[in-house]
Amino acid sequence: MVTGGRPARAITSGITIGVLLVAIAFAVPGCQPAAWSSGPGSPGPDSPAAVILHDQAKAVLARWADAVAAAGGGQAVVPVGDLTGQVGDWEPALGDNNKRALMAGQVLTDAELSPVAPPDAKVTWADGTTATVPVLSAQDALVAIGRSGSPDACGGCTPLMVTRTTLGSGPIDTTRGAATGPIWTFAIKGTAVTVTRVAIGNAVTVPRLEIGPGGTDAMAIDAASGTVGGTALTVSFVGAPLPGNQPCGEDYFAEAVESNLAVTVIVTRHPFLGPVVACPAVGATRTATATLAAPLGDRTVLDLQGGQPVTLTLTLTR
Repeated sequence: MVTGGRPARAITSGITIGVLLVAIAFAVPGCQPAAWSSGPGSPGPDSPAAVILHDQAKAVLARWADAVAAAGGGQAVVPVGDLTGQVGDWEPALGDNNKRALMAGQVLTDAELSPVAPPDAKVTWADGTTATVPVLSAQDALVAIGRSGSPDACGGCTPLMVTRTTLGSGPIDTTRGAATGPIWTFAIKGTAVTVTRVAIGNAVTVPRLEIGPGGTDAMAIDAASGTVGGTALTVSFVGAPLPGNQPCGEDYFAEAVESNLAVTVIVTRHPFLGPVVACPAVGATRTATATLAAPLGDRTVLDLQGGQPVTLTLTLTR
C-alpha cells in the first residue's frame, strides 16, 4: 500500500513526436526492397508516389533499428499496441476526467515507489513457447505511463492518484500473437478502475509515426502471417469489399522493404478502371502477399503508415 502525506509528486514526462519528413531517404543497414509489384494502373518504381513510399519505408526501418539498439539489441518479445490499459469502466461521475487524465499519462503518486527491478519473469504463448524477460520496477512502470501519454489530452484534468501497486501476470499482445506476461496494476484513488502497464523491461517500442501535411498515402496493415523459413509474407488490411474487375472494387499488390531486423510492406491500390460510380463507404478485410528477399526468420513486421509492429501469425516452416 502506498501511503504518506507529502504533496503529490509526478514521476511522469511527456514526449512530443516530431513530424517525419518522408522525402528524405535514410540509409538502413541491410535494407532490401523486393521487385516492384506490377498490375493494372500500377505506379512504376520511379514514380513520385513510389519514391515517397520507399523513403517512408526506409525511415520506418531506421526508427525500428534505433529502438532495438536502445533496448539492448534484442527483440525476443515485442509487445503490440498500447502498453498502458485499464481494468473496468470509469464511473459516470469520473469518466470524462479520468479518461482524459489516463490518455495524458497523468498518473501520479504521493509516495516513493520502488526503483528496484523484480526478478525476471516469463512470457508464455498459447502453444507453450516461453521467453524470459526483465521486469520493470514499479517506479519505472509509472514513468513509462507518463512518457507514453499525450499531454494535450488532459485539458486541465485532475491527475489520477495511485494508492497501491501490484505485480502480476496477464494478457499481452505481441508480434508473435497473444501471450501472458508480467503486468503492473495500479489502484487509483476514488475509483474501482485499475490502471495497468505491461511490465517487460527493455521492451522495443517506438512512438506512432505522425505524418504532417503533404504526407503519404501509405495503407495501414493490421496483421501479417508467414513462416520462419519462408519468403511469402501475407498482410491483412481494410480495403474495398469487391475485386478490381467490378465497379467500386480494388485489387491490391504488396511489396516488402526489408532490413535484418524488420520488414515493412507497401500495399498499392489498383481500382476498377471503368466508369466512375458512387460507391458506399464500406470496408472489408483484404489480403495481399509480398515476396521477401530472405526468409522471414525472427524479424518484426511493421505497419508502414504508423511505424508500429503488428501481430504476426507463424505457421509451419516450409
